[in-house]
Amino acid sequence: MECILFRHGIAVEPDEWEGPEENRPLTDKGKKRTRQAARGLAVLGCEPTHLFTSPFVRAYDTARLLRAAICPTLKLETKEELAVGVQPEQLVALLRTLPLDAVVLCVGHEPLLGESASLLLYGKVLPNFHLKKAGAVSLDLSEEVIPGQARLRWWLQPGQLRVIGKSASGTEGK
Repeated sequence: MECILFRHGIAVEPDEWEGPEENRPLTDKGKKRTRQAARGLAVLGCEPTHLFTSPFVRAYDTARLLRAAICPTLKLETKEELAVGVQPEQLVALLRTLPLDAVVLCVGHEPLLGESASLLLYGKVLPNFHLKKAGAVSLDLSEEVIPGQARLRWWLQPGQLRVIGKSASGTEGK
């Protein structure tokens, strides 16, 4: 299994948002940069068989932008295991339900994504594995979904994904 963890794009700051936290949206800049990062995933050959997202608006909208760029016919599934406040073990349990030949793209939040990556790579939750907004990590779980048994395929900052996407298309992206 390949598991790609993708953090939502730049959202409206909490102190600038008056609605419920789960409804806080992406900014226009966040949408643009997420589209550019999505093109980077496409260049890297990302072809998910499963696309999961947190139910929070900023993650769901990020997942919609990713789907449009790399897998427009794939069903987008909302999963509580990617919501704010969830423990990494819950995401690992979700991954265990998938076939080993799956390519799963999970869109969510920090600290869950970084902690989940550290759990899968090192067997324990570590605080210093942080994904920036619209950044991603790809893990190889080809044997089994067991904490400490994943192999790192790549860990890319959002700027790196955007450069990869721009270099292939020759455009700045809108």
